[in-house]
Amino acid sequence: MTQSMKEFDDFNFSVDKYTKELTRECVGGSDLQQRKKEIEAYSEQTSATLKQTCKRNYMKFIETAKEITHLESEMYQLSHILIEQRNILASLTDGKTSSNLKAESVEADNATTEDLENSHATRAVKEMVQGFNGNLEGKTFLNEGALIELDPNDYRPIQRVFFFLFNDVLIVCKVKHDKRLEFLSEYDPKKIAVINIRDLDGVKNAISIITTDGSKMYQSITAAGKSEWIEKLNEAFRFDQLKKTKKGPAPQPPTRVKQQPKSETPPPSHSPAEPKSLEDETPEWVSTASEEIQTLIAQRHFEDAQALIKRTQDYLRLNNKLPSATIIERKVKEQELKLTNVLLKELSNSHNRNLQIALRAVKRPLKILVEMGRFRQASATLLKVCTVSLRVAQREARRNNAEISELFFCDLTQVACDFLNAFEEQPACVSALVVWCNAELQYFASQLIKHYLTKGTALEAVAKCVERVRKPSTKLTEIGLDISYHLEGLLRTTLESLIEESKQRLLDTVGRTEESWQPHNLHTKSNLKRMLLELDSLGIDVRAQTTGDTWINLTQSTVVFIRHFLQLTEHCACLAKCETLLQSLELLLRDLFVAQHALKPPSDMAVDPNFVMKNKIFLVDNLLPIAIEKFRHISGRQCDSLRELQTKLARQQGAPLPKQRSVYTTDVF
Repeated sequence: MTQSMKEFDDFNFSVDKYTKELTRECVGGSDLQQRKKEIEAYSEQTSATLKQTCKRNYMKFIETAKEITHLESEMYQLSHILIEQRNILASLTDGKTSSNLKAESVEADNATTEDLENSHATRAVKEMVQGFNGNLEGKTFLNEGALIELDPNDYRPIQRVFFFLFNDVLIVCKVKHDKRLEFLSEYDPKKIAVINIRDLDGVKNAISIITTDGSKMYQSITAAGKSEWIEKLNEAFRFDQLKKTKKGPAPQPPTRVKQQPKSETPPPSHSPAEPKSLEDETPEWVSTASEEIQTLIAQRHFEDAQALIKRTQDYLRLNNKLPSATIIERKVKEQELKLTNVLLKELSNSHNRNLQIALRAVKRPLKILVEMGRFRQASATLLKVCTVSLRVAQREARRNNAEISELFFCDLTQVACDFLNAFEEQPACVSALVVWCNAELQYFASQLIKHYLTKGTALEAVAKCVERVRKPSTKLTEIGLDISYHLEGLLRTTLESLIEESKQRLLDTVGRTEESWQPHNLHTKSNLKRMLLELDSLGIDVRAQTTGDTWINLTQSTVVFIRHFLQLTEHCACLAKCETLLQSLELLLRDLFVAQHALKPPSDMAVDPNFVMKNKIFLVDNLLPIAIEKFRHISGRQCDSLRELQTKLARQQGAPLPKQRSVYTTDVF
């Protein structure tokens, strides 16, 4: 498996070629499914490896930043030692010892002032900060001031904070609404790293402090305040080294500069005709490009880092004969991989309950990844982010009894539009979008069946649910993505079972009520008027059958069936817009109509046969044509089963039968 998966790491990897070879090698669908599982397992393994590598690189970067800071402090200390040695030599030569005495007195005065400031700062912290119980005795006060904590993702202000900085502790307090200070945390300045953040459109005068709790971003009110905090935090970091250097005699500038002794071997001089070496021709920005890129990544200046990577690679491509070209190119390649991992992490962390917010958050890393040519990684990560946002939104909508179909297809359309705008020139990425839409549609259909198309659901609720799904699904055709047919296929089995279940339930209800086979009396004029208006709204007029003020010259079961059958026809017509369900729905209407038409009074009931025939004729001649036309108008399809049934029943209707009379009974006594 590992040997076959190495093909994905090849720079010249071709999806079409690999797919053709895979289909040629595999026998049957089970073999293809096995290979698919292997590829998915390799993908998950690669993703986990990348995450571990990104975390390891991030920790190494923090360690490197600390080492650089240590080296800077050592260089600073070494510089002070050299100046001190030079001043000592100068003082010994000139014999000016009085200056040392003056320096000691000045240092003593400064120490007295420093002790006074420390006592004032210690007392202020104890009195002003609520919840701080630390010991500040013997600590040196360096700086204090108010800052604003920012969200590292969108630079949104979180809260106002106040810093107290001593030589070995940084106290962070929260500024409450009543201007009082509440203790939040304390850090050792020697165990934190301070990163200067360049001014962007969204944030200015900001610094990032990397602590054991993670990275946090703070904003100063002014640029001078920002510079002061960076200087003071660095001073606290190097406080022990600076204190050791202050114990010796204070450095004094020399009063005279001695001439340097001439060297026995003069430095070599290049003649004008002698060409310079290739190493001397290497620009300084190329030599330090790797370090500069690392700094830009740490400061979240991803655009500048990507531009510098491209500039360096273009320069090395034109000047590949430089001795250090291979080393520099390798380092830049490592930084490019690190930038890719950081951007992918930024992209994967952009998911939000609101899809619009998530899509706005991914624009910056997505644009840089596309410019770097990382199309497949960027598209796969973007689709994963959209999956999370879509499914969270669906759960929220179901929990709040909101409309889920409109929300789902609108979100799907928005994802497809943004995806096509970002990867419109990448066919492989577009195919990934189609596969993703298919997977999301399958998940949506499964949730629809689970929550809204369960067993026992009335046909009216089924029709409304399907209609609410079909209308917004057609919106995707505007961007060239037609998923309506696939959606109908996913719901077909469930809908057919619900239609069959509804048919059995409706057939069981036919003829259950006791029928007197007499004209229907609605008892009041208002009831009759209400019934006529209701039937008018369904498309049938029964005013010709009214007699008197409250009577309809049809049986009660016939009137109820007329209303119910026309409503059922509307629901079936909505479902019949999909051709695959047409046969089942026609069979439901036909069987229900035949069951009602076949009703007849019991043999022991004295009923006028002409009245019974009149009800049957009304169903065939009046109700059936209206139902056929309503079905055709709503669904756009002909209901052939009902048309054939109408022709068949019309032929079976004979002349009215005479009323049965008994010749053996009389009323005369």
